[in-house]
Amino acid sequence: MTNRSHPVVDRQELDEAVKFIKAKTDQKPEIGLILGSGLGPFADEVEKPTIIAAGEIPYYPASTVSGHAGRWVVGKLGDKVVLVMQGRVHGYEGYPFHRLAFPVHIMAKLGVGRLIITNAAGGLNRHFKPGDLMIISDHLNLMFDNPLIGVNVDDYGPRFPDMEEPYNRELILIAEKVGADLGLPLRKGVLGALKGPTYESAAEVRMMQWAGVDAGTMSTIPEVITAAFYGIRVLGISCITNAGTGMTGKKLDHTEVTEVANLVKERFSRLIREIVRRI
Repeated sequence: MTNRSHPVVDRQELDEAVKFIKAKTDQKPEIGLILGSGLGPFADEVEKPTIIAAGEIPYYPASTVSGHAGRWVVGKLGDKVVLVMQGRVHGYEGYPFHRLAFPVHIMAKLGVGRLIITNAAGGLNRHFKPGDLMIISDHLNLMFDNPLIGVNVDDYGPRFPDMEEPYNRELILIAEKVGADLGLPLRKGVLGALKGPTYESAAEVRMMQWAGVDAGTMSTIPEVITAAFYGIRVLGISCITNAGTGMTGKKLDHTEVTEVANLVKERFSRLIREIVRRI
């Protein structure tokens, strides 16, 4: 029996998922938001929402992690139509990376041209503290996997996407200006990602610090790579929820992640709402 590679995305599956969502709402989202651990309450900001359980979307990978509601919310944020992904899926849940990318493929086919991706991250920069918000300037993929591995669908995107600017410089400048205008201090740095589900070891933390990584997470990079495939402009924001292993002598726990994210939700909401208004 001959082994055959899977496609980057299955065209039929994608068409069915997009058709399902279009049947639920006639609103056409122009901006997408992916909300990380503990940041899901921002979806409540959406006006006149259409709420879709992610588990109902054909072929959609279901989230199994606390703090990820598994809902899609389509509606208005100010004068913009947005699609908010309330909760995401991760490689450590057992999904191959091309499945992690499926939500971004859907967003692209729905017409999303700008994407705000958020996550909870451990601070590796010693100047960072829990509760800080960090604009992602670049990333280091230490997951050693890629969602675009497979047979390429050439009319969707290029075989070899350029990653010179995975996080759009114009959107970064807008976010920095918003932070300054609202009096919300923002950090800026490089994001590193490992597959998880274990938190990084102290040696892995030191390695990433040596490599210039400012914060570590277990998500985001597969989605950003997929957005680059489609030419979607991305803004990435990390909520620093804890210091990396070995930096404080304190054991890490997922409860702390969601608790810190809950503490920053008011600042986070103000920041995101104003960024959406200006872009």
